[in-house]
Amino acid sequence: MNRGILVFLAAAIGVPLAFALPRLFEKPPTLPTVTLAPVVWAAPPLLSAALERPLFDAPAAAEAPADAPELVGIVGRLDQDAVAMVRGRNGAMRTLRPGEGVDGWQLRSLAIDAAYFTRGTQSTRVAVAD
Repeated sequence: MNRGILVFLAAAIGVPLAFALPRLFEKPPTLPTVTLAPVVWAAPPLLSAALERPLFDAPAAAEAPADAPELVGIVGRLDQDAVAMVRGRNGAMRTLRPGEGVDGWQLRSLAIDAAYFTRGTQSTRVAVAD
């Protein structure tokens, strides 16, 4: 290689390096230390009760009125021909389709394990008897 090219390359690399090297060994400026206070969060009472409850826990069932029909079982397919087998106040067993009634209670709908009855403005869920 030509000696002139070598001198040029050495100067092109060496001069910027001579200015950069002292900066590489400088101590970086220290930043002020900031201490943060811990954040304390208290859930509102209603929310804290919800957070303490298990995620998939069934809600507590309300007690059916004493004069509501006793649900003995559900027979059939819920979306087609299901009927509820109920025992009325007099102890007689009947089958009810949604819309039919016994002892003043009208069967509104059926679920896999319960029946929903209405009487006037009152409504109740009656679970299958154990």
